[in-house]
Amino acid sequence: MQEMPGKALIAMSGGVDSSVAALLMTRAGYACVGATMKLWDGETASDKTCCTADDAADARSVAMRLGMPFYVFNMGESFRRQVIDRFIAAYEAGDTPNPCVECNRYMKFDLLRRQAAVLGCDTLATGHYARIDQDANGRWLLQKAAGPEKDQSYVLYMLTQRELAHTRFPLGDMTKDAVRALAAENGFLNARKRDSQDICFVPDGDYAAFIRRTTGKNYPAGDFVDERGNILGRHNGLIGCTIGQRRGLGVAAGKPVYVCKKRLADNAVVLAGNDRLFSRRLRANNINLIPFDALDRPLRCKARVRYNQTEQPATVAQTGPDELEVVFDKPQRAVTTGQAVVLYDGDIVLGGGTISQTEELQ
Repeated sequence: MQEMPGKALIAMSGGVDSSVAALLMTRAGYACVGATMKLWDGETASDKTCCTADDAADARSVAMRLGMPFYVFNMGESFRRQVIDRFIAAYEAGDTPNPCVECNRYMKFDLLRRQAAVLGCDTLATGHYARIDQDANGRWLLQKAAGPEKDQSYVLYMLTQRELAHTRFPLGDMTKDAVRALAAENGFLNARKRDSQDICFVPDGDYAAFIRRTTGKNYPAGDFVDERGNILGRHNGLIGCTIGQRRGLGVAAGKPVYVCKKRLADNAVVLAGNDRLFSRRLRANNINLIPFDALDRPLRCKARVRYNQTEQPATVAQTGPDELEVVFDKPQRAVTTGQAVVLYDGDIVLGGGTISQTEELQ
């Protein structure tokens, strides 16, 4: 007798992806419960963000159409502590964080998973475009989505063996067009809803203004300097500058210059030519490895240092219990501390970590 699927909690954002994920899980025979995390009351949202009241209403309408129980969980305090506070602290430390990674790590696959257990659900399903498989030894693997144009494996590298064992990504083999078509066939009102594009708590994209409003702090202006220490102009606070930035600097240097370094010690931002943005080596901490517990020798792989980057050939070595060193075959532009480096072997995600240090190309 074939074993029946168990009970699944579907993380429903109100978008078309999670809605179709719910549809596919019900078709697969799971007893499904829909849930939306209320994360952010915030300022005025736009149609590029998620987590609004309208999003929750859209999720509820799909759940009702599928005959699923539906809950809205108020997780705003945890979101503030685990995501927003970390986001602000990273900028204050001179880094450029990726809050979507932290939201997955602490909210979806930790807090929401624990809520799933309370409801008697042994599986958590989301609308991410990625795939989960097992190797011959029973080890769980995270893989890229079948369609590279929507692959979201980069922001899922932190998933552990325990989490992967109880997670399903029903959309991993589908294209976005096929997902929208299936939603339309089933009468979902959000079939043509736009994808969220911005960080939900910074809908206008002005990170520095958000940080100032949230903390009430004054982040003092300082000097733009060249590599010799010559003053080129003034910046309005380190939190408003990002490695690789060119626009909005207000500096007339006679040639294109970019943010190459942020110096907390003297509140200075170093500007230089594009050639000074390249580095071959980085270190990462807060690491997670998926097909194995640790690296016992250097490994050839490919790596990404930002979400939309094509993977680049590299060698990775584990240099400590919570540290990786990645050396690229060719120098990479604007490798930025606070971002994630994610490692691949073909479609398989080897793991990754948070970039903590880069080595400038001399």
